[in-house]
Amino acid sequence: MSTGDRSGGDMAATMRLRAITLDCADPLALAAFYQRATGLEPHPRSGADFAGLLGADGLLIGFQRVDDYRPPRWSGQAVPQQCHLDFAVDDLDEAESRLLRLGASRPDHQPDEGRWRVLNDPTGHPFCPVGE
Repeated sequence: MSTGDRSGGDMAATMRLRAITLDCADPLALAAFYQRATGLEPHPRSGADFAGLLGADGLLIGFQRVDDYRPPRWSGQAVPQQCHLDFAVDDLDEAESRLLRLGASRPDHQPDEGRWRVLNDPTGHPFCPVGE
């Protein structure tokens, strides 16, 4: 089967996740938060309308400006979360404390605090540090 076959065959070998992009009002500010949180390197072409962070494996976390951005609301669906990121951490309590100091916030609803914590980045996107 060729890689262009659209018959429903297994194409997993030809698809690799390259980027995850979050909408926001200020791409540089949100990229700075995640850069401090993860230590990832800024993309050299980051700017006011789109900023990015690069992982060692080539994965890009992107942040794109959206006019009239409305942050998602965890856990309700008035403005759905659309997506969220999970990050593996060695010490859940320490990671949560550090992320709150960096500007994250902690919503009241926490479905499984012993395994992960739901936090919101400075623009409202939910993300979870997950204990290993």
